[in-house]
Amino acid sequence: MKIEGAWLKRDETQAVADALKKAGYGAFFVGGCVRNALLGAPVHDIDIATDAWPEEVMEASEAAGLKPVPTGIEHGTVTVVSGGIPHEVTTFRRDVETFGRHATVAFSTDIAEDARRRDFTMNALYANPDGTVLDPLEGIEDLKARRVRFIEDPVARIREDYLRILRFFRFHAWYGDMQAGPDAEGLAACAAELEGLGQLSRERVGAELLKLLAAPDPAPSVASMRAAGVLAAVLPGADDRFLAPLVHLEGETAPDPVRRLAALGGEGVAERLRLSKAQARQLGQLAELSASAMPPLELGYRHGMDLGRDALLLRGAYANAAPSDAEMGDLEKGARAKFPVAAADLMPAFEGPELGRKLAELEARWLRSGCTLGRDDLLG
Repeated sequence: MKIEGAWLKRDETQAVADALKKAGYGAFFVGGCVRNALLGAPVHDIDIATDAWPEEVMEASEAAGLKPVPTGIEHGTVTVVSGGIPHEVTTFRRDVETFGRHATVAFSTDIAEDARRRDFTMNALYANPDGTVLDPLEGIEDLKARRVRFIEDPVARIREDYLRILRFFRFHAWYGDMQAGPDAEGLAACAAELEGLGQLSRERVGAELLKLLAAPDPAPSVASMRAAGVLAAVLPGADDRFLAPLVHLEGETAPDPVRRLAALGGEGVAERLRLSKAQARQLGQLAELSASAMPPLELGYRHGMDLGRDALLLRGAYANAAPSDAEMGDLEKGARAKFPVAAADLMPAFEGPELGRKLAELEARWLRSGCTLGRDDLLG
């Protein structure tokens, strides 16, 4: 079996593999790039596994005129920049001792040992530079079945890094069989190891959850998270019953993880997930606007088309009814509308607080008219 793709044939990428091969080492594409190529999905990050030690990777890269950067050299990783494109090159590894996210590793020359320390079988797929796939742990069968399965003992894999609990559900959302549901053994292990989630930083939890919610339809995976107790552990007070209706109503609207996070709700979400300031602001606005009675016309005028649309979609999910064509039309009309009166039009007759009150009064009148009254109508 071989993989194909423009990224695989790219001169810059082949140059990295050639540099290692010329120095007498192996070079194997691994993980997401191989998985996605087999699925026909876009490939973004390129990871290469090798039997060369990190110092040898740097020497071989420099000899080939490439730029090696020791981004994680203590863990065996060197980022090799070729033609401006970064390639993560990591020495085969085996775990000596693991404790949570941290592990003591030893470098290896055995591809099977390297495969066994990864998380899921579908991520333990390798490919030669010509695209020939190597499958040390029968990951292709799981990939074909859209089955996200931990490598060997699920509990042992989770205890190596408790973020793998969330990754299990995220990978199921993106690559799993929604009708078959998550792998039963993996699901049971996630439920049994819930306490370990408390060891994770909020930033890591937040980043992983947002990746999950960005999937085309994360609702079945989130429902499984709730059933296993994971949702309550990472987002106390969250309720996933509105997520599936929201995804349905979104239709062709691009997935937005913050919009979907708003549908889940929960206690102190922005702080608990360490959202960025922009994300926290968006989440707060959506929570407020989706619960308000602000008419669609005013929503569009005050908050713009995108935020207004998201608020209407959330309202629709709560009511299990899609926004009407009339509501969407009013939203768009409000987003385009421009209030025709300026403060200067009311001066010097009005100043200070009186000026602000008068402007607000005229603006409210203008909105009640459906944004049809002109400047002369309002000032007359």
